[in-house]
Amino acid sequence: MTRRRVGLWLVGAFGGVGTTVTLGLAAMGRGLADRTGLVTALPPFRDLPLPEPGDFVVGGHEIRSTTFAESAEEFRRTSGVFDPAWIAACRAELDAASARVRPGPRLGLSAVVSGLADWAEARAARTARQAVDAIATDLGAFIASESIDHLIVLNVGSTEPPFPLGDIHQHWKTLKPRLADVGQTLLPSSALYALAAIEGGHSYINFTPSLGGSIPAIHELAQATGALYAGKDGKTGETLMKTVLAPMFAHRNLKVSSWVGHNIFGNRDGLVLDDPTSKTSKVETKDQVIAEILGYKPSSIVTIEYLPDMGDWKTAWDHIHFQGFLGTKMTLQFTWQGCDSLLAAPLVIDLARLTDLEKERGGKGQMRHLACFFKSPEGVMENDFFKQFDRLTEYCAQIKGS
Repeated sequence: MTRRRVGLWLVGAFGGVGTTVTLGLAAMGRGLADRTGLVTALPPFRDLPLPEPGDFVVGGHEIRSTTFAESAEEFRRTSGVFDPAWIAACRAELDAASARVRPGPRLGLSAVVSGLADWAEARAARTARQAVDAIATDLGAFIASESIDHLIVLNVGSTEPPFPLGDIHQHWKTLKPRLADVGQTLLPSSALYALAAIEGGHSYINFTPSLGGSIPAIHELAQATGALYAGKDGKTGETLMKTVLAPMFAHRNLKVSSWVGHNIFGNRDGLVLDDPTSKTSKVETKDQVIAEILGYKPSSIVTIEYLPDMGDWKTAWDHIHFQGFLGTKMTLQFTWQGCDSLLAAPLVIDLARLTDLEKERGGKGQMRHLACFFKSPEGVMENDFFKQFDRLTEYCAQIKGS
């Protein structure tokens, strides 16, 4: 039986998450690594027609000139992750994937991300239309050269500053003619990739807090093209803990007075988030979930600090001050330390597998059943992790029962 070929096009391919995804797929495909960390390896997902690691073909866009092998070696040196024997054994897959990565247009990049760009081949684009068309050309070439059955464009790039939407972003008929405007920042970089994917009828997933496809006009376009989409901002560490613990306080009727979270890490995402404008996007998605679960907003502080020596290891310390019976004040504290890219990568693979499942079922538009993977799930106001996960397993049970 011929297996389907699923294209996984990574925006920000050579970053920590993209590199870990690419090495992880290769290592699992060779039987070097088990599937610990993959949600789709749990019992509720067994017997579903999900793509296997070897069914994925990785490509992507980048602004930095390097390779997956070089990036993997860098992460091994700076963060102590990855078995060097795996990198050596998977060299052929890493080299093949590197050859499929194309230089991305630099239009719409923030100043701090532009400072990371060093790929001399990166193409100039004076308008959003030119940038979108250049991206679409690369996607089309990838599909043709690799005989791709289903293309998933997945944003794992650097976080952008918040981007305000105007009247022109509300409908496709008002946005489309303005794409040819010269000299205006009509869309940030993440939205250009989302537009190229959805205009082409491909699937799009935003794993970052950047704007991406979170634009009414692009949602409207997806209805016309039949594209699947989901996002945003992968829920991997401290915020995952918040969406697990906050329901406990709500269900026990314990009143949270304040919730303070301090985060330190040292990878390139940390470098980008050291810029105050970029940091705002991340803080917003990390801070909003508690109030939505509790039904009220306690005092809160969220900090994100860059410490280069931390490498890809992220540490979060949270202090929760709450009130119990007879007004008694109590506290809960926790420390979370995890390797950022190693927490994110299996979720990216899960999202790709589940998106392909929905594509095979003939699905279109927003994939609300994937909310448990995101801090700010589009189209879903529920942030209780357990309720979100129940929704996903109910979806799987319906498929098995149909």
